[in-house]
Amino acid sequence: MLEDKNPQMTPISAYGEFGLIKHLTENFSFENSSTEISIGDDAAVINPEGQMVVLTTDILAEGVHFNLGYVPLKHLGYKAVVTNISDIAAMNATPTQILVGLAISNRFPVEALEEIYAGIALACKRYKVDLVGGDTTSSTSGLVMSITAIGLENPENIVKRSGAKANDLLVVTGDLGGAYMGLQILEREHSVYLANPNMQPEMEGYDYILERQLKPEARTDIKKTLKELDIKPTSMIDVSDGLSSEILHLSDQSKVGFHLYEEKVPMDSLTISTAEELNLNPVMCALSGGEDYELLFTIAPEDFDKIKNHPDFTIVGHAVDLEQGNFLIARGSNELIPLNAQGWDAFLNK
Repeated sequence: MLEDKNPQMTPISAYGEFGLIKHLTENFSFENSSTEISIGDDAAVINPEGQMVVLTTDILAEGVHFNLGYVPLKHLGYKAVVTNISDIAAMNATPTQILVGLAISNRFPVEALEEIYAGIALACKRYKVDLVGGDTTSSTSGLVMSITAIGLENPENIVKRSGAKANDLLVVTGDLGGAYMGLQILEREHSVYLANPNMQPEMEGYDYILERQLKPEARTDIKKTLKELDIKPTSMIDVSDGLSSEILHLSDQSKVGFHLYEEKVPMDSLTISTAEELNLNPVMCALSGGEDYELLFTIAPEDFDKIKNHPDFTIVGHAVDLEQGNFLIARGSNELIPLNAQGWDAFLNK
């Protein structure tokens, strides 16, 4: 059967605001007993069952946070949820519900929104969270998404940014810099396409870093792993804006400095080789790139033996007294290089 090259698209006006919401959300099911009332009433009702409620929200704007020239809508929906769930994970809490707000221009048909919600549904299923509400409105400037995530946790398990002490060990999950390098490949191939639409994009061999950019995952698994190791971090943050920026956030909130060892920064071999291909310093990509959504945390020195050989974690530095500052200790020379917040800033990176 031949594919229809010009399928009939459905204008949003065919549904109207409330009909559209019902159409996009009617197949969502619920995973959490704390979800009392969801879509269909004036507001959702969450029963925290004696736990603390953890809330976070993110806005993703077309042309600022994503480029639909190379970002599939389904991936966008998935990633929008993941970025918020990552913030819940960074509090050592369990994500339970989300709300979705969309501002949409008239160039998007219903089928485009179905793709976004398919990605949202996949993320909800993957992380066992419930979609309990939101809003849609029109936009004169493309697509804007706002996701609010809700998490629940017992008070004694919550981890803030402000608990690090001098001599604590600085630990990061996974590897860093991959998402930024994936973005560089996407931007390169998009520029080639704009210059010559007949050119085929050269994406082969970059699968890992492209997935890190287009379909990241939140490290909700780390909470369980740390519990099994009998470790409670003294402070924690997710790596969304670059390793340097996140270290400086921990420093500011905990009133300590950090010394980070260059040779300890974990990077995938494809991240390193792609950076070298593009004449970039791989470590600088990890420090300033962002969107890795790994977790950066501190632990007490006495927990070193529990974590030292674990494959999920890399000890990358340690906390010092605040007056000793925040520095990268260069590989080989032990030169102290000041850490600067050169990662993502929505009002500076345009």
